[in-house]
Amino acid sequence: MPTMPDPVLTAHDLTIGYAAPRRAPTVVAERLAATLYPGELVCLAGPNGAGKSTLLRTLAGMQPALAGDVRLGGDEVAALEPRERARRMSVVLTDRVEDGHLTAYALAALGRHPYTDWTGRLTARDEAVVRWAMEAVGAKPLAARPIGELSDGERQKIMIARALAQEPLVMLLDEPTAFLDLPNRVEIMRVLRALTRQTGRAILLSTHDLDLALRSADRLWLLPHGGPLHDGAPEDLVLSGALEATFRSEGIAFDRQTGTFAIVAVRTGGVALAGEGMIALWTRRALEREGYRVADDGAEAFARVEVLDREGNPRWRCTASGVAGEYGSLHALIAALRATQG
Repeated sequence: MPTMPDPVLTAHDLTIGYAAPRRAPTVVAERLAATLYPGELVCLAGPNGAGKSTLLRTLAGMQPALAGDVRLGGDEVAALEPRERARRMSVVLTDRVEDGHLTAYALAALGRHPYTDWTGRLTARDEAVVRWAMEAVGAKPLAARPIGELSDGERQKIMIARALAQEPLVMLLDEPTAFLDLPNRVEIMRVLRALTRQTGRAILLSTHDLDLALRSADRLWLLPHGGPLHDGAPEDLVLSGALEATFRSEGIAFDRQTGTFAIVAVRTGGVALAGEGMIALWTRRALEREGYRVADDGAEAFARVEVLDREGNPRWRCTASGVAGEYGSLHALIAALRATQG
């Protein structure tokens, strides 16, 4: 059996937070331990205020750890000279670059700064690396365009290209999909996952998009309030209950069967559902979203809903309090059920 490669980043007994003169430090989370391996896409997730950005900044050496240590390629991050650290690790923060005078290529080329002299002049190899990074993220056609003319998704690709141009062991990204619509969020995650496979680099990103993280990440780092950090394959953390526990809060529930989060509505009664297939599936979801307990046997149900197919057009027959009605949309069905209950 092949053995695991050596880790590129490790955190041991780490306490993160903020030191302040003449008063006790503010501890955000403590006793954190995690390991990052080459060729992995790892998503850092947790509730708001748990310390995801603080952890990333600490791992990157941008703020000191309150206790414990972080090692990058075997060396303490805090002890590395900034230029050497930038050669081993690149960071993409949520801050937007607003310099519209730079072209996309010029912005990506800033990733070669750890390798250039004081003049900033790019060698032939530097230029080749920048072109490769642009092509690797699918941004080659954007090279000549000013940053100010790019969409949020295009701009994020250029920021990733800049980070990749540093040729790091590790790439850290803080909420890289935060300002993007769904298609662009999916595209950015696809690009990042492909980069881990094509380049062997380790990529760690923080995200609130749990659905994409569950579908894309090799591993999850789950950070609940105060820690400790849970580390494992997404499916392992679902099965262990760690994912559910991390995000447990009033009105929010995680369904292990479907892998989705849902708002827990106040239960308003039982509805018997008759039908099968895709229409019945989405009917059940609509009823549960409204707060009804859905049962197939009709036990303790105040209404019965039957899914119909009228020449390819879905319809719903609802019987409640001895009165039957037929409806052409789930919106109309839910309105009728509400009216029945007054």
